[in-house]
Amino acid sequence: MVRDTRIPREKGLDNSLSLMQEGYLYIPNRCRRFQSNIFETRLLGQKAICMSGEEAAEIFYDNDRFKRKGAAPKRVQKTLFGMNGVQTMDGAAHHHRKQLFMSLMTEKRLRVLKDITAEQWQASINEWENQDKVVLLEEARQIMYRMGCKWAGVPVNEEQVEQHAGDLGAMIDAFGAVGPRYQRGRRARARMEQWAQQIIKDVRNGKYEPPEQTAAYEMAFHRELSNRRLSTQMAAVELLNIIRPIVAISWFITYGTMAMHNHPEVREKVKQGGESYRKWFVQEVRRFYPFGPFTGARVRRNFTWKGHAFKKGTLVLLDLYGTNHHPDIWEEPEQFRPERFRNWKESPFDFIPQGGGEYDMGHRCAGEWVTIEVMKTSLAFLTMIDYEVPPQDKSIDMARMPTLPKSRFVITNVASKR
Repeated sequence: MVRDTRIPREKGLDNSLSLMQEGYLYIPNRCRRFQSNIFETRLLGQKAICMSGEEAAEIFYDNDRFKRKGAAPKRVQKTLFGMNGVQTMDGAAHHHRKQLFMSLMTEKRLRVLKDITAEQWQASINEWENQDKVVLLEEARQIMYRMGCKWAGVPVNEEQVEQHAGDLGAMIDAFGAVGPRYQRGRRARARMEQWAQQIIKDVRNGKYEPPEQTAAYEMAFHRELSNRRLSTQMAAVELLNIIRPIVAISWFITYGTMAMHNHPEVREKVKQGGESYRKWFVQEVRRFYPFGPFTGARVRRNFTWKGHAFKKGTLVLLDLYGTNHHPDIWEEPEQFRPERFRNWKESPFDFIPQGGGEYDMGHRCAGEWVTIEVMKTSLAFLTMIDYEVPPQDKSIDMARMPTLPKSRFVITNVASKR
């Protein structure tokens, strides 16, 4: 008997509304319904193939079969990534631009980042002691903004911190939005690109001299394969592609603090445990809580995988959230258990909260190391202070992309342990 390898297909002329209504669960729900890690649907007026799981991630990050150009919708570029940023590039041009980002991730620069992170948390907590309540997500955004700027070699104007942190947060918050939330993100992107362009201009004309090996310096003077400098606009986009993801860590920090509240025994282990446990905890926060729902690419050339035909130009979505909760990969995936990472083999395809594949040649997020180090430092620091968690709505709406605890996680009566 010939095996039927047709891809299961969701009915309907366009299923974008279902995607908006189900959010992070859109792909996992259909994978369960079809009993398949792959299915076909129609989104935004075009055919799309959705995939989930480790094997799907491995094929998805094969650069000979998939490309990023034309995959990210313009609405996402106009809010989250910036137009024509590194995330949308392919081939030699992408590799060359990616090396610019990877050059910033040295052990020395990551040590500097950890020191700045600790300094910024200490300074902020001293202020929190005099506040009636602290909305952690909002405060963490401002801490991450200050820290990201200092690490990137960008001067911080305290009068701009709240506005800039809010704008970067709005850019992140807009990627899966429509209506007013999306428009706020677009306006925020325009303001922040204008600010970043002025930074680049000041660096190039000598008005401001950041240290070498910082993002501000490297973006200003980076040369493309053509030996031309990046345009002012492009350099600004890529500078924001350093600072914006650091601000996005505030989501993970909020989730991590909520996890410690929900699991007091885990909080104690984070406080008393060593480097290994803290890393397990950080990884479990990144696996368990919703961050990026999925990522996209287009088929570079016709090919067949597991009997399924992939045609050139087809949009393909890889399920990030579903892969991180896939029952074939993770035992009891809906349980929060940091110890599961004790024996994790560090596969580049089974754990993909910020994308998968290889760092140097592929599209895995260059800032993943930054995320891990900042989270370890931040969450360990938050175990060293006293605070109370008042009654609040900590529910997480899985239809909202990106989602977050409804209350943004409020704490009160903050006190440093002298």
